[in-house]
Amino acid sequence: MTEVRRVAWPAYEGTEWDEKHFLQGIAGTLELFHRSTLAFQKVVGEATGYPVAVFQRIDQAGYKLPIDDRILADTDTLMVFGLDHLLSEQEADQEEITAVRKWLEREGTCLLLGPHHDVGFTEDLKQRQQEYLHHGDALVPRQQRFGQYTRSMMKGLGVPVINQFGLRPALVKGTRQIAPLTINRDLDELGLLNGVTTFNFHPHLPHYALTGADPKSVRVLTQQPIDLERPHPFVEAGNTEFNSCIWMPPNTQRAGHILLADSTIFTTLFGGVESLETFWKNLAMLPLGSAVRAKHLRLSPNPKAERDGRHVGKVKWRFSAR
Repeated sequence: MTEVRRVAWPAYEGTEWDEKHFLQGIAGTLELFHRSTLAFQKVVGEATGYPVAVFQRIDQAGYKLPIDDRILADTDTLMVFGLDHLLSEQEADQEEITAVRKWLEREGTCLLLGPHHDVGFTEDLKQRQQEYLHHGDALVPRQQRFGQYTRSMMKGLGVPVINQFGLRPALVKGTRQIAPLTINRDLDELGLLNGVTTFNFHPHLPHYALTGADPKSVRVLTQQPIDLERPHPFVEAGNTEFNSCIWMPPNTQRAGHILLADSTIFTTLFGGVESLETFWKNLAMLPLGSAVRAKHLRLSPNPKAERDGRHVGKVKWRFSAR
């Protein structure tokens, strides 16, 4: 928290952040992330009628909680976010991958994966410095690589995507507002982006690069314009936008959906806009598994939603950090 307080000054100078009231070490910075998800949990809980359950893969006491039927049995949407450093060498167990693959065979499931950025993944120190100056965040060093756990999960499930770089989004000229998304609405069959124009600003967001996928199996729903005034090797290669939200529709082996989107889209730590809440609600209101099973049983998964003519499901949030 000393570093956070130094960089973000005068934020976190109130007594609620001092050593008598708040954790001051690394655990404190992680707690900031947990607090920042409360708005998302509230919005989704109100929309679905179910509270959003939150799990840590490894808690602050060092206990592990693998993904298994205890988590998956009553889950419709599972969100797995990777803020684990590559140095921690976390990998999804084969049992976890098998459990998630089996769960995705169930109609009406949705897995959202969110590996964070991979800053400075080169041995070229000049490029590391260029990337550092591009994002401009003193809290992020010249090399900070996230997401080995989510990467291993993606590999095990055959998701042909990898998180690259930490890119700074463009702003609307003369303002502090993030530039609008480029949205491929013709590919958005789920309506996830209805009423959505922007996500929130974060200075180092991952590019979700496709790794030789069939364009019909992997659909890039949104791309974020990059701040072109700050040099970056990805920009020098001719890119002006990066992939920020990807959808993999069900196929013959998988009945469930797979989405990729960064964890910062679901937090308020970096600010939020009305458009962001619209995206949260759209995700929450997907016609998912609880509704499918309830329909078969002639039961409503959520009486309020049923009266409104909607079928919604249970959302769970999975957080890996170390």
